[in-house]
Amino acid sequence: MLAKRVIACLDVKDGRVVKGINFLSLRDAGDPAELAAAYNVEGVDEVVFLDITASAEKRGLIVETVARTSRKVFIPLTVGGGIRSVADARSILTSGADKVSVNTAAVEGPELITALSEEFGSQAVVLAIDARRYREGEAPADSPENPVWRVYTYGGRKPTNLNAVEWAIEGEAFGAGEILLTSMDCDGTENGFDCELTRAISRAVKVPVIASGGAGHAGHFAEVLIRGEADAALAASIFHYGKVRVSDLKAHLKTQGIPVRM
Repeated sequence: MLAKRVIACLDVKDGRVVKGINFLSLRDAGDPAELAAAYNVEGVDEVVFLDITASAEKRGLIVETVARTSRKVFIPLTVGGGIRSVADARSILTSGADKVSVNTAAVEGPELITALSEEFGSQAVVLAIDARRYREGEAPADSPENPVWRVYTYGGRKPTNLNAVEWAIEGEAFGAGEILLTSMDCDGTENGFDCELTRAISRAVKVPVIASGGAGHAGHFAEVLIRGEADAALAASIFHYGKVRVSDLKAHLKTQGIPVRM
């Protein structure tokens, strides 16, 4: 079995790391370069850097922050937020990132996934999916027997009519080499990952799936890596505020029979 990955996420707004609950109530968590460097030393396998309020006029700030961060880490760095073209991706990759993550632009024009894959290789293209269960009264009807998750764009602010599982399958077909799956229902709650959603998508695609949203303790990681069948698990708050140490987390995963890089 391939080693499972532990990933630290840096949600960045205006050059600072922030974290909220259900994509809301953001609070400052520190400098992205300093946090990434600390996680590098602690033993995370990768860092994901998401500019959650990306816009064209902030592109210079994004690139500078990515370059500053990449100089301090020696593990894979994925960057997402506001990437809408091959040129945008190239500027991020040449500034030091190893992969780019696309969400809104990919939903609005799936051919972007193909263009990025053809230009940089599918291993450098991550499709980010923000998904939430349909609520009561929304269509199609949701039930425990037939769960349906809707894809959201624009940092979780805009609902689409896309089914998350179906979109993951399409994204893989367009050329995505990895899926970064965030449960909006669980994000920031520290009550655990959405294992049902993660398992549904992990079984639907052949590319690696990163579970995101809901980590509160080491047991949650073990649960989503086993029951959710994820290839990697990502967290932000519990690492930023020192609730869980990476070394302790990996030691726990090993006791559960989960292969990890120590």
